[in-house]
Amino acid sequence: MSRVVRFHAYGGPEVLRIEDEPLPTPGPGEIQVRIEAIGLNRAEAAFRAGQYLESAEFPSRLGYEASGNVEALGPGVAGFLPGDAVCVIPAFSMTRYGVYAEFANVPANAVLRRPPELSAESAAALWMAYLTAYGALVDIAHLGRDDHVLITAPSSSVGLAAIQIANLLGARPIAITRSPEKHAALLVAGAHHVFSPAGDEALIAAVMTATNGKGANLVFDPVAGPGVHALAGTLAPQGNLVIYGNLSGAGEATPFPFRQAIGKGLNLRGYLVFEIIADTGRRQQAESFIREGVRLGALQPTIARRFAFDDIVAAHRYLESNQQLGKVVVSTTPLTNEQQE
Repeated sequence: MSRVVRFHAYGGPEVLRIEDEPLPTPGPGEIQVRIEAIGLNRAEAAFRAGQYLESAEFPSRLGYEASGNVEALGPGVAGFLPGDAVCVIPAFSMTRYGVYAEFANVPANAVLRRPPELSAESAAALWMAYLTAYGALVDIAHLGRDDHVLITAPSSSVGLAAIQIANLLGARPIAITRSPEKHAALLVAGAHHVFSPAGDEALIAAVMTATNGKGANLVFDPVAGPGVHALAGTLAPQGNLVIYGNLSGAGEATPFPFRQAIGKGLNLRGYLVFEIIADTGRRQQAESFIREGVRLGALQPTIARRFAFDDIVAAHRYLESNQQLGKVVVSTTPLTNEQQE
């Protein structure tokens, strides 16, 4: 048996339940992982609430990202041994798999060796955020030295990963946050400038000042909605606007900024990390880049808060509170007093 988190109907964090479930042997092409730590993602909250790209099949498991150790191998799986320290990345559908559990069977293609420099908790906070940020900054925008990247929702795990990757590339990250109290922490995290502008014109003016009138080379945005017009206004000619989420809400339309797009020859595109993960060549390049960044100490996941497995409902409430700076991590092993603070 394994304790797993499931939900039987859409709703808020309170619909999550910890239940005992028979633990099947891993099937062909699967690896069974003893989970040590789980990295929480907004996608999972959206899936739980019925607002995701896929619809749940009840009772449903959930969870894209975790770290742990190989427990058993299914038929046809090679390259791993029981006991190996590994990470699970989002290379599957949550309608079939989920890692909010003490043990989980997952596709072998979703398993990577854990970087030796990282603890289980840090490793659980690594891949989703850094693969997402890498895809936009490096794979799509080809950000270079002294380029400017405007990062909205910068205190999220993806936003902080983007700040670190930008600095590793020699680019200049500009953080836009609605929380002035986070300015100091974002500067410490590596942002070259942090702004909380009051209105669209103030945003454009702040970015133009920070870029010496040139504009940003890339806007990396998970919010979408009406604010896209102002974001397009911050871009330099031939700049890139990459939208990877819809935090503005399903009721907010995202307009096409026609005048800026035509006038400045902008590149606007939607993006999800799954396009990187599904492409073998692009995924290998991303993995190599991230591993080297971790080895150098330039890429280091930020853990906002740790929760015990039994506190999964509280963890999801915190995930949706917008209080955090970094990743929310859930541990299946007992937390020390220091970790709980």
